[in-house]
Amino acid sequence: MKKTLAFFGFIAVLAAACGGGPAAEEAAVPQDLEAKKQLLAEKRARLKALEAEIAQLEKEIAEAEPTAGAVQTVTVMPLARTDFQHFVEIQGTIASDEVVKVSPEIGGRILELTVDEGDMVRRGQLIARIDVEQLRKQLAELETAFQLANEVYERRKRLWDQQIGSEIQYLQARNNKERLEKSIETLKFQLGKSEVYAPVSGEVDMVFAKAGELAGPGMPLVQILDTRHVKVRADVPENYLKAVRKGVRVQVRIPALEQTRVAPIARVGNVIDPSNRTFPIEIPLRNADGLLKPNLLAIVYLNDFTEKNVVVVPLNLLQQELGGEWFVFVAEETPEGMVARKVYVETGASYEGRIVITRGLEGDETLIVDGARGLADNQPIQVVTAQTAENNG
Repeated sequence: MKKTLAFFGFIAVLAAACGGGPAAEEAAVPQDLEAKKQLLAEKRARLKALEAEIAQLEKEIAEAEPTAGAVQTVTVMPLARTDFQHFVEIQGTIASDEVVKVSPEIGGRILELTVDEGDMVRRGQLIARIDVEQLRKQLAELETAFQLANEVYERRKRLWDQQIGSEIQYLQARNNKERLEKSIETLKFQLGKSEVYAPVSGEVDMVFAKAGELAGPGMPLVQILDTRHVKVRADVPENYLKAVRKGVRVQVRIPALEQTRVAPIARVGNVIDPSNRTFPIEIPLRNADGLLKPNLLAIVYLNDFTEKNVVVVPLNLLQQELGGEWFVFVAEETPEGMVARKVYVETGASYEGRIVITRGLEGDETLIVDGARGLADNQPIQVVTAQTAENNG
């Protein structure tokens, strides 16, 4: 109570000395710019002097009335130098490594479609049969014509060998026979394409046609999705270009599955997208259980900053004075017992509730954790473990 009265008495005297309160101060504000700047500088100097006097007054009051007997129970945490890493989170999506649309090489009516959506297929498995009856009839006609052409050729050849007949007739017969041979060969090749097979193993993701419909060359019948091997695709802002290198292992979190995996970056794009100033990266992932689905959300963690052998403390243990200075409390052994020491610190980078202390702590201190709020400098403390404090509470 005496400390409070002394403090407010000091403030009242100071206010009276400054000219009688806010009304007098407002009336004394000049109108021209230079005079305002000079007045501002004077007020800042007086404020600085006032803060120094307040700090000295608090110190004298603390020395005159030490908190003897007011022992605060706290828990502590030993500090140690460690490596600090900062990560940036980049949103990406899962993509299949292989998406194949299966198409026939010849046109015709679909006689049979052997798969449905969701079916698993193996490479080389029959997918569909195409009606090639017209090609078979054409082949039969060509084979009949070939028999005649071959007979004519044989006869022309025997006559030519005996120097009978003209050379042009012999050459025409041979050409006709060879042309029909090539036509038969082409038709047989096309007949072999009447059956459509799966080019890869995977799951039938989509079916585009039905049995009985007409299909043309190159028209997709089904889409096969190979989900055994998938990849994460993400667009990284160009600001983090130095943090991305091919082969660097990164963490990938799948929020929907509550999974975190580690995999290397397999591809880094060489072009910056001018519309959003990003470049693509790809990270392959194994998907033996099939849980990773295309277009599933993924979060990629890129390490954009690392600092070796530094002091790192929990961010929530930092406290700030009115003047803007940051401080923490550490436990210190004295002849009178354990006391809390107020240590002013300077801070650096922070990430996920941890912050680097660049000045003020050496790393061998004992940091006060629970009970740090409301402590005073040099206040006696009783150190207990977290378990003991929990049991006592």
